[in-house]
Amino acid sequence: MANFDQRDGKIWMDGELVDWRDAQVHVLTHALHYASSVFEGERCYGGKIFKGHEHSLRLIESGRLLDMPVPWSAEELDAAKAELLQVNGLTDAYLRAVAFRGAGPDMGVSSARNPIRVAIAAWAWGSYYGDAKWQGAKLDISRWKRPDPETIPAAAKAAGLYMICTMSKHAAEAKGCSDALFYDWEGYVAEATGANIFFVKDGEIHTPLADRFLNGITRQSVIRMAVEMGFNVHERRIHPDELAGFSECWLTGSAAEVTPVGQIGPHDYQVGQITRQIAEGYDRLVRA
Repeated sequence: MANFDQRDGKIWMDGELVDWRDAQVHVLTHALHYASSVFEGERCYGGKIFKGHEHSLRLIESGRLLDMPVPWSAEELDAAKAELLQVNGLTDAYLRAVAFRGAGPDMGVSSARNPIRVAIAAWAWGSYYGDAKWQGAKLDISRWKRPDPETIPAAAKAAGLYMICTMSKHAAEAKGCSDALFYDWEGYVAEATGANIFFVKDGEIHTPLADRFLNGITRQSVIRMAVEMGFNVHERRIHPDELAGFSECWLTGSAAEVTPVGQIGPHDYQVGQITRQIAEGYDRLVRA
């Protein structure tokens, strides 16, 4: 597979379709220095983007939270994604939309005069966790904590908030794990580096309350689906001492989809019946 900067196809940038290799920015782009960037990850199944409009709305809201008014409406972003898929001949794909402060007259922390740029790329992408998805992913426990939402815009899908995710995932992979689990600043279970987390105990589903980290669109979809399937779903604070008492575990995210977890640190979980029901239900949902 070619490097991501050396592929064929088109990328949508600021209202135009450009050749993949020409989709470039200047080295003094503000986002490169100050993380003034927000993004979305989406999947398309059979030509239909799952929750595509919701992703467009969240990109705009993330920009607002970072004082970066995105210069395109959700409907315009939806149309751009559809056009991009068509021109690239993709029906099953992953899409990455990004809005960022570009190069301009400002090159310091303040950047109000710099343009806000938007780009969307799409490519075929299999399972985020590879074979680990079917075997049950193995998670490390990160040394880093999700910070107090009074210190960051926790509801924004902001690039800068993923710095500790990259660090934690690298550390996890060095230990033979697929991902890492974060606790929050108070020590409660939060999420993985790019996915929300769910647990099963006595036939009921438990998931951390998403008021301190991103409330994933896939997370919300899975909760609604699980309730419709008749499960009791508890959104609450989960203490690490509880990890040993759960029988099943899975991750959710646009890239991760529904991925079973087989191990978190010293704790083992079975890829059990409820996990399989949720994974199969989600597979039906995204292709409905």
